Amino acid sequence: MSHEESLRSLSFDYLNLLINGQAFSDVSFTVEGRVFHAHRCILAARSPFFRKFFAAGDESYSAAAQLAVQLNSVTYEVFMLMLQFLYSGQVCIVPQKHEPRPDCSVRGCWHTHCSSAVDLAIQTLAAARSFGVEQLALLTQKQLEIMVEKASIDDVMKVLIASRKHEMQQLLNTCSQLVARSGLPPEMLAKHLPVELVARIIDLRIQASASCQQLLGPHSTGEMDLKIRRMRSALDSSDVELIKLMVMGEGLNLNEALALHYAVENCSREVVKALLELGAADVNYPAGPTGKTPLHLAAEMVSPEMVSVLLDHHADPNSRTVDGVTPMDVLRTLTSDFLFKGAIPGLGRIEPNKLRLCHELVQSAVEVIAREEAAAVAPEEHGGLTSTGGGGTNAAFLNLVAQMGVAGNVGESEPSSSRRRRHRGSSSSSSSPSSMYHHL
Repeated sequence: MSHEESLRSLSFDYLNLLINGQAFSDVSFTVEGRVFHAHRCILAARSPFFRKFFAAGDESYSAAAQLAVQLNSVTYEVFMLMLQFLYSGQVCIVPQKHEPRPDCSVRGCWHTHCSSAVDLAIQTLAAARSFGVEQLALLTQKQLEIMVEKASIDDVMKVLIASRKHEMQQLLNTCSQLVARSGLPPEMLAKHLPVELVARIIDLRIQASASCQQLLGPHSTGEMDLKIRRMRSALDSSDVELIKLMVMGEGLNLNEALALHYAVENCSREVVKALLELGAADVNYPAGPTGKTPLHLAAEMVSPEMVSVLLDHHADPNSRTVDGVTPMDVLRTLTSDFLFKGAIPGLGRIEPNKLRLCHELVQSAVEVIAREEAAAVAPEEHGGLTSTGGGGTNAAFLNLVAQMGVAGNVGESEPSSSRRRRHRGSSSSSSSPSSMYHHL
């Protein structure tokens, strides 16, 4: 039996003791009229709260006594989840898919990010904090971070308040960024959030605006500034139709206004896609003195969704900044920072799976372009993909990537003959990399 199998067997045995071990129980908890039979030694070993609780009793708490505890601060479902974790070390916080729930009106809901699932996770977080089960609190925080990416803005604000109350800084940062990008006006935020959280979100918006202003450079003044502010307000509200009217009626230049750069950093994938489909923004437009394209920004954000939608619309994976940096170079640097430093400067958290997906998407696009160029140069001699690199340095990098599960060939990010490819027309769709990214 392997080590993992041994741990799974131990976890199962303890969980079976919770379910069927009433004969050996020395404490019972009554929650919402239903009784849990448990074991003081296990609870005391797993939770500082229960250790203090059982140690503080008088002789009536002796080992021979059957202790009965009434709990009113937690629901039956949440307490059951917490006990499962205390006994087995693992638990699924997400409700069963398609399970009918009284607080979810969606028939056949998968409960991955609905209000019912979010509320259950928030209650589990509160219970984990109250009963001193820090590992469960961290597990719940991770699950909530996944949920809020697709949850409604109302649910995101609920999680934001809970993360502040329970001092979950990582979750607080994630929710603050999402609310800052929502476009909700301050007066609306003030109705739902404490004053300090509203101030925090306003500060994040000011920082994002300053970042875009730095990209625009000193030439953006006067009437152009006014148009840019209106454009950003429209993007924050997902009003792409207003952007279209500004382009057609007011002559707004989306490239000079860096509309696409702003949308990639601050808006949803749907807004970026709609903006690209207007056909008025160059997906490969270099911004400011650094010459970063929207794809560079998406790579820096480690956002597979943004990377995929940009590549769908013919973003050039071989584009270079003024310093000669490609999107693949950005991802390589982020990977190195994550492996050797355990964190990425400027990012509150990093998900290895997202970094892996970004690598695969960009590398696939690089390989498609390499095949096209090889076929165009020598279609008879080079019918397949030519090698794009593979020295000792690249092999070492592949080994590092493998350590974090980042799969795929991460070869040289650009053929030597290519410096910057501009917008690739829709007429080449048969050989375009765009068809490879619709799964995201």
